[in-house]
Amino acid sequence: MIHVIAVITAKPGQRATVLAHFNANVPAVRAEKNCIEYGAAVDLDPALKFQAAFGPDSFVVIEKWESPEALKAHAAAPHMAAYAAKTKDLLAERKIHILQPA
Repeated sequence: MIHVIAVITAKPGQRATVLAHFNANVPAVRAEKNCIEYGAAVDLDPALKFQAAFGPDSFVVIEKWESPEALKAHAAAPHMAAYAAKTKDLLAERKIHILQPA
């Protein structure tokens, strides 16, 4: 199993729009073979004293996949290409971290 943490930063004021597109795509992703977990999260508000916030324009995608091959298939899925086309002009930055259990 692999874990993916993707930090998505929208252009100022565009996070809600990007999240709407993301959430519309979630059922298709969760239906993919070998998808274990897939969802978005935002900073807890109000923040805790020890919290390091991502900020108002960012959200984090938390994913789990059976294998690197499953993640590659996900990245090549037509619904992901459609999501990317809808959001490409709304994003400021995207950082993807691919991890394995320690």
